[in-house]
Amino acid sequence: MASFSRKVYLVGALLVLVYTAGVVKAESEDGDDGVTVETVEEDDEYHTPQLSPGKAHLVETFDDINSFKKRWVKSEAKKQGVDENIAKYDGKWEIQAPSRKIFKEDLGLVLTTEAKHAAISTLLDKPFDFSGKPLVVQYEVTMQEGQNCGGAYIKLLSRGTNSRAELRQFHDQTAYTIMFGPDKCGNDNKLHFIFRHTNPRNGTIEEKHSKKPTARLDDIYKDKEPHLYTLIVRPDNTFSVLVDNKEVNAGSLLDDFTPPVNPPEEIDDPNDKKPEDWDEREKIVDPSARKPEDWDEDAPAQIVDPNAVKPDGWLDDEPDMIPDPEAVKPEDWDEEMDGSWEAPLIDNPKCSAAPGCGTWSAPTITNPNYRGIWRAPLIPNPNYLGKWTPKRIPNPHYFRDDHPYKMTPIHAVGFELWSMSPALLFDNLLVTDDVGVAEEWARLTFLPKRAKISRDSQTLWGRMLRAMNYKPGWWALYALYVAIPIVAYVVCLLRRLYEDSDADAKKTDALLEDDPHASDAEDDEPRGKGQLEHDEQAHSDHAEQTEDVTATEQTPLVDTEGAGDGQRKRKPRKE
Repeated sequence: MASFSRKVYLVGALLVLVYTAGVVKAESEDGDDGVTVETVEEDDEYHTPQLSPGKAHLVETFDDINSFKKRWVKSEAKKQGVDENIAKYDGKWEIQAPSRKIFKEDLGLVLTTEAKHAAISTLLDKPFDFSGKPLVVQYEVTMQEGQNCGGAYIKLLSRGTNSRAELRQFHDQTAYTIMFGPDKCGNDNKLHFIFRHTNPRNGTIEEKHSKKPTARLDDIYKDKEPHLYTLIVRPDNTFSVLVDNKEVNAGSLLDDFTPPVNPPEEIDDPNDKKPEDWDEREKIVDPSARKPEDWDEDAPAQIVDPNAVKPDGWLDDEPDMIPDPEAVKPEDWDEEMDGSWEAPLIDNPKCSAAPGCGTWSAPTITNPNYRGIWRAPLIPNPNYLGKWTPKRIPNPHYFRDDHPYKMTPIHAVGFELWSMSPALLFDNLLVTDDVGVAEEWARLTFLPKRAKISRDSQTLWGRMLRAMNYKPGWWALYALYVAIPIVAYVVCLLRRLYEDSDADAKKTDALLEDDPHASDAEDDEPRGKGQLEHDEQAHSDHAEQTEDVTATEQTPLVDTEGAGDGQRKRKPRKE
């Protein structure tokens, strides 16, 4: 029994260790090569993507920490117009691997803090001046913890931000040319494309907001996967917004922004006033109408039916409900505590056979003489002049800009954010004037990443990781925590089962035959003096047992009061 119990314990412990080791091993492999337990093949190895020199105004993979520290500048400014306690840009930026690693050496820029203002920026390798080529901005965002409230957009900073010292003063009022990217708070989610347009007449600047995307974009804020955002602004004043290489918004800079780029040619005259005698009433009360003399405004809408007659057999003296005659006051009813006991009411059985019980009253009917409140009828207004509107005059601020594409040149880019969700990861930022370069960049960066995610999700471990929100370590501990008491309980049950089985074998009243080979085996062993004395004592005990057996054969084996388990004979052990 003890040997069996030890085996059960060992098997249970082995199962738990094997399971835990498998989960931990899978996590370890996930930490090295992605989110799958499969061996990473050569085409899954990550190499920092490269573009030929001169193809882009800015390329940033965030894979080189030293380069990042030299190139990017964290803001030391304070946000304007807010409380001093929260005005400082003290959000933290770090270069980190994604929490869900896809490629081993792939790193990104991570906003690690929540509920803090954070700003960081860098200069372009060469300014973008809108000289006839398209502007293409492309970058990846991974909302690693989802997004409750906050933005992940990028600002393309206008000419005038030309040095690292100026980047250190980057804040919410720093002039920008374009703001682009996702933003969400509560159920309101947006994909911003805002550009600042300069009025050619007076030089004032006004923000222009694009129309909303046609596609629903709820998943990008909660699936915790990388998404690629692309903005294309063309010299013909058209634009396209893509998410994961799929167009979700498109239109014209002239027609699809609020407020529109070009103001109206005419406006309402602000000095024009409506004349005092201007009558806008289309209909008026007939002044010649008179209430008829027989019109009774006090007559009720309902009256008692004068023709109603009480039905025969109506029981005036019988109530509709009576106390239940079969009800009995509960024995534990305490009138001091529960009050005076009253039997529950039931329908009066006498009323079921009669037209009705209780006091009879005639029903009401609609009053044929009811007219209601008299009101004079409406007639067309003979003095009606229509709805008054101010006269139109030429717009003194009118201008016509047929080329809103020609925006303020861009000299830098930056992220100026506030988010209630930490761990926003940015990667593979590109600013270029060639759509083909952006497509090539996506093939080098985003598409391999998505392909790797797709392959991983098809494996058993990949599906498990998605179910576990890509945190297998915690699930390993949880599995161990759950498995230990289960295994211990099963072992306890098995142990008790075999102990009960052994106890039943000991308690049986059946006679056990002697093992005929036991004495032979003992006879074959050499005997010394001590052994001979032991044999003599055994022989004497055997004689006594033989007499007990004889007595037992003559007397039925029946338990009597206080006899315990009755008479037994122990089976000899084999040595």
